[in-house]
Amino acid sequence: MSIAQNKKAFHDYFIEQTFEAGIALEGWEVKAIRAGRVQLKEAYVIVRNGEIFLIGCHISPLLSASTHLQPDPVRTRKLLLHAEEINRLIGSVERAGYTLLPLEMHYTRGRIKLQIGLAKGKKQHDKRQAEKERDWQREKQRLLKVK
Repeated sequence: MSIAQNKKAFHDYFIEQTFEAGIALEGWEVKAIRAGRVQLKEAYVIVRNGEIFLIGCHISPLLSASTHLQPDPVRTRKLLLHAEEINRLIGSVERAGYTLLPLEMHYTRGRIKLQIGLAKGKKQHDKRQAEKERDWQREKQRLLKVK
């Protein structure tokens, strides 16, 4: 079940490979995510010291959050992956010029997971071509529906 999606990522990048990562969250963040108060639009993923982090993901705290701590809505959150996946991602990002993007936040067996994508940036003409292809598919469906 999807919680939040980053639709702009598919428009701006070619997604080559996807990975499912766990997220190290605090209690108030889990409650806010379950209430649907998360936004991935401005978020990105970086590699630092052999670990992978999610930066810029905005989780709005609930009003009923704990009174004894100050929630930080855009704090850096650690992503949890297997060591071999981390090594593969580090190699791709550093050598091949790829970038890591958060694509979707969802539930898997009651746990909150983040789908991250290994992506390469699209040029302007690629974006136009993708839009033309999408329009043609839509028109083709319309024509088939009429007959």
